[in-house]
Amino acid sequence: MSDPPSEPVRWSAAIERALYGPDGFYLVGRGAAGHFRTSVSAAASVREIFAGAIGVLVERVDAALGRPDPLDLVDLGAGSGELLAAVVGALGSGLQTRVRPTVVELRPRPADLSPRLGWRDDLPEMSGLLIANEWLDNVPIDVVVDEHVLLVNRGGAESPGPAPTAAESGWLGRWWPSGPRREIGLLRDVAWAQAVSRVRHGVAVTVDYTHTAADRPAFGTLTGFRDGRETEPTPDGNRDLTAHVAIDAVRAAGEASVAAAGRSARSLLTDQRTALRSLEVSGRRPDYAADPGGYAAALQRAGEAAELLDPAGLGHFTWLLQGIGLDPAAVLR
Repeated sequence: MSDPPSEPVRWSAAIERALYGPDGFYLVGRGAAGHFRTSVSAAASVREIFAGAIGVLVERVDAALGRPDPLDLVDLGAGSGELLAAVVGALGSGLQTRVRPTVVELRPRPADLSPRLGWRDDLPEMSGLLIANEWLDNVPIDVVVDEHVLLVNRGGAESPGPAPTAAESGWLGRWWPSGPRREIGLLRDVAWAQAVSRVRHGVAVTVDYTHTAADRPAFGTLTGFRDGRETEPTPDGNRDLTAHVAIDAVRAAGEASVAAAGRSARSLLTDQRTALRSLEVSGRRPDYAADPGGYAAALQRAGEAAELLDPAGLGHFTWLLQGIGLDPAAVLR
């Protein structure tokens, strides 16, 4: 017998409960694996290519910071830590001895995770590289229709609620002033600003599917995923709930947070295809004559790299890099 519908609450509260509550989607071991394909949850060989690219980025940040000891490498919203473990494995032995890898995640630490990786539920102060790969899309949003914040019950039935708060109205006026169904990204701005504020020196990177003021979707993007299929965004705890990120608002929030701390931030926005190519990922078909014996393996790797670079798929993701005390263009060249 299914649970009865709950009392209606704001979408932000419903998402928080459905994803991170006591029986939430991300806390009871379901997670992303098997529900949708990402750069990390794709085949292990694809994840290794992605991790290798992040490893190149780590090496460039390390050089730009003067090779500190230790160099922090923090993965925010890291799931089971697979990406961070693979990135550390891709680093050269010298850097491996200096890097301090840390997973920041709400769920319990997996028993089989390498003891080399730290695990905590809050962000430390750090100098190095902060990665937030497909994290912001799961930070809760609220939804506005006809100047009312929508309420929703556990079964997904919506009803009109109160008017937006003054802060929410200010956010909408600046970032999403019109449209029949708008999504308030204020909580995401706050979350990213808090994350970036923990970086003393280095680069903070968030990777996600996004939109800007020039291309806001008329009816929003909130949706669900379950068992590899897109579903209705029902906040029942049995599916992922996700929405595209207003990346221009997030960028401004990060810059403001760093400025408030008396430091300067420089930002770089690009797509994953461009970013990974600059980090030595190539989907180019190999030359058979150059290595006949290794051609089959090289061809397979090129195909796997091409999935990460595909402009109609994972390659369309947006990368926002914010450098604190250094220019992100110097590490993504």
